[in-house]
Amino acid sequence: MMHMTFYWGRRVTILFDFWTTDSWLTYFLSLLACFLFAVVYQYMEDRRVRIKLLQKNPPPSSGVAAPLVVSKVVAPRRFAGAIMFGINSAIGYLLMLAVMSFNGGVFIAVVAGLAAGYLIFKDGEEESLAVDNPCACA
Repeated sequence: MMHMTFYWGRRVTILFDFWTTDSWLTYFLSLLACFLFAVVYQYMEDRRVRIKLLQKNPPPSSGVAAPLVVSKVVAPRRFAGAIMFGINSAIGYLLMLAVMSFNGGVFIAVVAGLAAGYLIFKDGEEESLAVDNPCACA
């Protein structure tokens, strides 16, 4: 039976039937995994925003062939940005589904991981250029 309200306990199924915790050790390792996935989400988001900023502000070039060089560089960056967006969206949705296990420890681990990743990887330079979105799947 799936919980529909927050509960506290070491027995939880996260995302898949085979990811079930039944001891304190497996529960702690699962919380650590959720925390690390959330940190990776923030890292990937930071990389994606930086690629997007490079798309908007390509490095300056000189010479007659500059438009050709810029057009060749922009296409791979857009493709890389799309790949990063897809991977980041998948991680965000998996984090959301993990939180929907309604286990209090999983919720705290994911939120703490997102906060730690934000603290580590956001340096504030792109704050004025990109709007922060608190949704883990945006």
